[in-house]
Amino acid sequence: MSLEPSNTPSRAASEPTSEKVSLVALFLEFLLIGAVSFGGGIVAYEKILLTEKKKWLSQDEFMAALAISQTMPGLNSVNLAILAGDKLRGSLGAFVAMLGLILPGSLFVMIAGYAYTEGQDHPIVNLLLAGIAACATGLLAAITYKLGADLFKQIRPLLIIVTTFILMSVLHLSLILVLLIMVPIAIAIYRPRGT
Repeated sequence: MSLEPSNTPSRAASEPTSEKVSLVALFLEFLLIGAVSFGGGIVAYEKILLTEKKKWLSQDEFMAALAISQTMPGLNSVNLAILAGDKLRGSLGAFVAMLGLILPGSLFVMIAGYAYTEGQDHPIVNLLLAGIAACATGLLAAITYKLGADLFKQIRPLLIIVTTFILMSVLHLSLILVLLIMVPIAIAIYRPRGT
């Protein structure tokens, strides 16, 4: 008679794969993300790749890496690629994932920068830039909702989100000041309780 719990298959389905990821696969997957994602939506693509498509990380590992990446200087998406690459293949994996992610965007920015300097007075250029800004805003809103859908249904996280939004967007406080106010409050609310 097996002593295994009956929920083992469903738990195993949500766990990350234990196979060693090749550097080529790591580079190509992050290269694809860098080539097809724009604005804030890049973190959504990373989440889909790492936790759903390839299952290289568990949901908890991804959220921990995302939290760490948000506290580090630089772009969250690049920090996340570095952390994921490091976890999967060490320092070389971190470098390969970062290179794959930033290469398409870097080339695009150089080409777009050249094209903009050549035709910046053309009205279509300004319309295109306004459209790109609107798309980036929509992608950022979509990833925010996707990552925090469960949190929007709970009162404590919702209060933290709304308070942070008011401090940043209505009162126009600096990010550092908002962090100094909200981090101690969040720690107090979510501190570990004695069992």
